[in-house]
Amino acid sequence: MIYQISHKTIYDYSDPVSLCHNLVHLKPRNGALQHTLDFLLTVEPEPAVMSESVDFFGNLTTHFTLQEPHRKLVILSEHRTEVLTGSTPDPAGTIPWEEAAARIRMARDPAALDALQYTFDSPYVGRNEELATFARISFTPGRPLLEAVMDLTNRIHTEFEYDPHSTNLSTPLLEVLRTRKGVCQDFTQLEMGCLRSLGLATRYISGYLMTIPAPGKPRLVGADATHAWLSVYVPGYDWIGIDPTNDLIPADQHILVAWGRDYDDVSPIKGVIMGGGQHTVTVSVDVLPV
Repeated sequence: MIYQISHKTIYDYSDPVSLCHNLVHLKPRNGALQHTLDFLLTVEPEPAVMSESVDFFGNLTTHFTLQEPHRKLVILSEHRTEVLTGSTPDPAGTIPWEEAAARIRMARDPAALDALQYTFDSPYVGRNEELATFARISFTPGRPLLEAVMDLTNRIHTEFEYDPHSTNLSTPLLEVLRTRKGVCQDFTQLEMGCLRSLGLATRYISGYLMTIPAPGKPRLVGADATHAWLSVYVPGYDWIGIDPTNDLIPADQHILVAWGRDYDDVSPIKGVIMGGGQHTVTVSVDVLPV
C-alpha cells in the first residue's frame, strides 16, 4: 500500500518569538517493509539554518533555526510512503517469556545486545512492581511470549478507556494504571512498562494510521493525529509490533516514523524558543491511500 501523508503543525504566539531551535522526527524510516518514495518539509517563516541527520536509534531527523521575529510557526511534512505486510510467528509457537527474558539478559549476539538497551528505565517508562503484578495476570509461568503479550494487549484495550482529556505528557504510568484512562501514547508506554518490569525488551514507535479505512473495515482509533504503538523483541524471530489502542499487530495500515526508548526520544517536534508569551498548537494529519 502506498500512502500520501500530510502532517501540519501550527504554533500561534501571543508575543513575538525572537529565536527558535527545533528538532523534528517527521521523515519515516526505511526498512524491509517500508520505503519513503518522496518527502518534503516546509517551514514558515523560512529557517536561517536547516539540516538533516540520523540520531542514535537510526531515526531520520531535521534540525532548523529561525532567527527572525515571528508570531506564527507552520511546519508541514508531506510524503508518499509504501508499506508492505510482513509475516508474524504463531503466538503459541514462540518461546516461553521467561526464556526470552533470560536470553536478552545473557546473550551477546548483536540482536540481543541491541535489544538489551530497551529493557531499562527511560524518562517516561520506568519499571515498577505494580506494573509487573498487572502484567503477570497474562504472563503465567511458561506461557509463550507473544501469546502472553497479545493477552496483555487485549486486557489494556478492553479494560482502559480512550479519553484524550484524561492525561498529558507528564501523567505517570501508575496513574494511568489506576484511572484506566488515556490515549495511544499512555497505553503504549503502560504496556512497555509492564513488559520491561518482567525483563523483556520493548521500544516505543511513533507514526501514523490510515485516516480512511478500507471498505468494510472499522476506523482505527487515533487516526486523526500521530499514533503510537510498541514493538517487543522475540528472540529467534525479530521485533514484533503491537498496538494496544486497537488490539492488533500492525500491518500495512501503520506507517512507522521513528522508534526509541519512549516518547521523549521520538517526539515529532521539540524545541526551544525565546519569547512567545502564551501559545496555542493546532495539528492536522491526513493519511490517504494512493
